[in-house]
Amino acid sequence: HVQLVESGGGSVQIGGSLRLSCAASGRLRCMGWFRQAPGKEREGVAVIDMDGKLTYADSVKGRFTLSKDNAKRTLDLQMDSLKPEDTAIYYCAADGLGPYGSLYCGLGSRRYHDWGQGTQVTVS
Repeated sequence: HVQLVESGGGSVQIGGSLRLSCAASGRLRCMGWFRQAPGKEREGVAVIDMDGKLTYADSVKGRFTLSKDNAKRTLDLQMDSLKPEDTAIYYCAADGLGPYGSLYCGLGSRRYHDWGQGTQVTVS
């Protein structure tokens, strides 16, 4: 069973920056960050597949940067130019499942089943 532990959340002013980190218990093929705001569905923010391909949600392109350290088994999300609409609980996830049990490395949150506990990000 995969264990994912997020850290780095907090409160920040509009336009500020935060860096989130996710520590994984094992070697994972793809990982990503997702978020859930009150009253909204969980949505994908950024993912990286096993070839290092990065995919970002349109809402965060140019502001967020995803990086993975395979040696340390960590996934970091640098968030700059933060907006109030970025306020959410941010979750780390890994190795989504596609059709017929294939690996899924996209932004669709419903295909992921291994989640961290989440970390709150508040922008005001």
